[in-house]
Amino acid sequence: MKLHPEITQNIASWIEQQKIFFVGSAPLSPHGHVNLSPKGGDSFRILNPLEVAYLDYTGSGSETIAHLKENSRIVIMFCALEGPPNIIRLHGKGTVLLPGDDRHEQLIGRFPRHAGARSIIHIVVSRVADSCGYSVPFFEYKGHRDALDKWSKAKGSAGITQYQKDKNRTSIDGLPALG
Repeated sequence: MKLHPEITQNIASWIEQQKIFFVGSAPLSPHGHVNLSPKGGDSFRILNPLEVAYLDYTGSGSETIAHLKENSRIVIMFCALEGPPNIIRLHGKGTVLLPGDDRHEQLIGRFPRHAGARSIIHIVVSRVADSCGYSVPFFEYKGHRDALDKWSKAKGSAGITQYQKDKNRTSIDGLPALG
């Protein structure tokens, strides 16, 4: 493992080529559930060498949002599924930016419009580390899934808002998330 003082241009270029990343967060309670979520699409942005953001899509849970509201701890992991082995982890403090927040409005233009977007997760990076990834298998990228696009279109704006009210109010541990 090697620590880096920031997201270098080489690391940024490598991250931009990845098709998937993983988000890890956890509540403060030792009895709470650790969360790990895969993310994809054109949803990750490097804002500067120690600041990143990703577009958070509506989902069946809201663990990351609840954990960030409680304690702000987050890690983003990218791993090479093709090409030379590599893993990059970005540790930091995250903030949930909801539509209408000033910072959300400043950043939303950096992402493609998506009806399923729920928030922007903004992260101030405090640790950049790489590791080998020698045991990560190869996978062939075939394209982005369109299931969320179809689901969002079928639900419509009002339906998505209702879904978020019904499904995203709290985490599985009962921590407040949306609403």
